[in-house]
Amino acid sequence: MQLFDTHAHLDDGRFDQDREALLASLPEQGVALVMNPGCSLESSRAASRLARQYSYIYAAVGSHPDAADQVSDEVLEAYRQMVRENPKIKALGEIGLDYHYEDVPRQIQLEAFRKQMALARELGLPVIVHQREAHQDAMTVVAEFPEVTGVFHCYSGSPEMAGWLVSRGWYIGFTGVLTFKNARKAVQTAAAIPLERIVLETDCPYMSPEPFRGRRNDPGRLPYMVQALARIRDLDPEETARITLENGKRLYRIG
Repeated sequence: MQLFDTHAHLDDGRFDQDREALLASLPEQGVALVMNPGCSLESSRAASRLARQYSYIYAAVGSHPDAADQVSDEVLEAYRQMVRENPKIKALGEIGLDYHYEDVPRQIQLEAFRKQMALARELGLPVIVHQREAHQDAMTVVAEFPEVTGVFHCYSGSPEMAGWLVSRGWYIGFTGVLTFKNARKAVQTAAAIPLERIVLETDCPYMSPEPFRGRRNDPGRLPYMVQALARIRDLDPEETARITLENGKRLYRIG
């Protein structure tokens, strides 16, 4: 079984004690590819470094909504230069909107989201969108940039919203939430949308699947998501892994 973890924060501080050993073990665990998105300029640089160090790790650069107040012309130019200098940077992300805590005012989040969508359009790259409790505003911004597609990661919206995104060329990312007993909406969405538009991710160190919920997550737990999706779609796990691997490669244009 060959797997693609399409969203993992391996530069996170929670991996500082054992990062090298963990990353070295991934191929033998069947993890063939990993996408590591940035959440700020600093973490984007760290993601880019990891992509240079490991053949199976790719990177995205961008500012998460929690860092939206740091997005400036200088930061955008830094992302532009990083993309030009490192061919393993395959997307802009993790960008988007998060209205759950609102650590950054909504208007600043929206401005940063639009600026980074515009940069993705300029560079011809897909985007990795974080969206939490901001469904309508996120859809409004997406509609303003019809040339830009990508993935809504750790998807939390309705099946109907996912259908609208898929119809416009987007992918939908699912995490360990698929294994949770109360994950009705995610399961309904995973059952409803075209299989060729589904990608799987750990979002590690967050979102550990059952029975590891509450513990640090890592790409080696991706088989739990594969097995959950296979049950939802009544598929063989090997076939599910193969399809979602190919979906991730198509999303990020990895040959």
